[in-house]
Amino acid sequence: MKIMSLIAALVAIAALTALGQEGVLQDVKHGAKKTGETIKDGLETVGEKTKETAKTVGKKTKETAETVGEKTKETGETVARKTKETVEGRGEKTTHTSGKSHRKSTRTSNKAATETAEQPSENRESAPAASPSSR
Repeated sequence: MKIMSLIAALVAIAALTALGQEGVLQDVKHGAKKTGETIKDGLETVGEKTKETAKTVGKKTKETAETVGEKTKETGETVARKTKETVEGRGEKTTHTSGKSHRKSTRTSNKAATETAEQPSENRESAPAASPSSR
């Protein structure tokens, strides 16, 4: 009987130990499952945030492109208007332009006059000049 009680006690201890280990194993499984779910939720959140960020960036890029397009159009219109004003303004400023042309032609005339003045002096040199000794 004592042996039987001892064997029963040992079997009971072994059974409790096995059940205890099984409980720990269940806890580890449960913890791993919770960790996996947490990671999954985190990844989903990151995915959603990335998607939202991509939409925001796309929207901002579109707005920027539209703004640049508008500014480019405005600049083109301004350049066209200024060019037109300049062209039309040249018609009004023709007297000033001809004045500049006149000055240019005067310079050209001065050069021509200088060249003309030099030519006769060359002709004089080619003609026999009176030498001082012949006087």
